Amino acid sequence: MSEIEQTSRSSTYDYSSMTGGRTMETFIGALFGVSLLATVGLGVTFWLGGQPQIEGALLFVALAGIGVGVVAWGKYLTPHGPFVQEREELKSSDVDRDAFYKSLERGTKVLGRRSFLGKMLGVSLGAFGILQLFPFLRSLGPVPGKSLYVTDWKNGSQVTKVDGSPVTVNDLEVGGAMTVFPEGFIGNAVDQVILVRPSNFNLVTRPGRETWGPQGYLAFSKVCTHAGCPVGLYQELTQQLLCPCHQSLFDVLTGATPVFGPAPRPLPQLPLSVDTNGVLRSQSGFNEPIGPGFWERGNG
Repeated sequence: MSEIEQTSRSSTYDYSSMTGGRTMETFIGALFGVSLLATVGLGVTFWLGGQPQIEGALLFVALAGIGVGVVAWGKYLTPHGPFVQEREELKSSDVDRDAFYKSLERGTKVLGRRSFLGKMLGVSLGAFGILQLFPFLRSLGPVPGKSLYVTDWKNGSQVTKVDGSPVTVNDLEVGGAMTVFPEGFIGNAVDQVILVRPSNFNLVTRPGRETWGPQGYLAFSKVCTHAGCPVGLYQELTQQLLCPCHQSLFDVLTGATPVFGPAPRPLPQLPLSVDTNGVLRSQSGFNEPIGPGFWERGNG
C-alpha cells in the first residue's frame, strides 16, 4: 500500500463515531421542537392580550432552542479538522480518487440521515418568522364586518340625547342643533346623528323625502363622507354643516349636499317622524351606507 493511500485512509472522517451519535441527533431535534412549542405559546399569549413576563420567558426559550441546537449541530454532528495529507504530486492517483469518492459517499449518507434535523430547524425558524406578523395583525384591530354599512337606527327608534332622555319637538329652537343617538346605543360612533332645526315647518330636502323633516327637524349622519370625521358644527346663518377636519361644508336644505371641501357625496339623511307624545323617532334606518366613499364601494 502506497504512502499516499495510507495517508488518505487515515484522514478519512468517521461521521458515525462522533460523541452521542443518534443520541445527539435526538437531543438537537428536541431543542428545535421545544423552540417551536415556545414560539407557538408566545404567539398565543400575544394574541390573547399579552403578559410581558411570560412573553419574555417564551421568547428566550424559542431563541435559545434554535441557537443551542444549531451550535450543537455544528460542534458534534459535522466533521472537524485539521486534516493533513501529504501531496507529493498534483496529479491524483486512482487510489486517491477512489478514496475521495468513498469518503464523499459516506458524508452524503450521513447528511441524508440527518435531514430530519434540517426539517425541524426549518419549521422552528418558519414559525418564528410567522410570529413576527402578529404585532402587525393585532394593530389592525377587530374585523369591522358589516358595522360600516349598517347602523342601529331602524323603524321606530327613539331619538335620544346624550344623557339618555328622549328628544321632543319642543327641545330645539329654530337654528338649534344637537348630537343624538338611537335609544340604547348612546355613544356608538356609527350611530351618531346631527339633529338640526332650520324651520318650524315641514321640510323637504329632495323629492321622495316629503315626510322626512317634520316640524322643521332634519337629521343627518355625523360621519363625514370624506374621511369619517364627526361633522359637529352647524352654521345657522348659512344653514350649513361643517366638518372641522378638512372644512367640508354641507347644505342641510338640499339634503346635506357638499358645497365646499373634499367630501365627495352628501351626508346620509335619517327620515324622522313625531309620535303621539311629541317624541322624535326614525321612520327607518339610513337608506345608504354612511361614511367615506370607500365604505360605500365596499358595500356595493
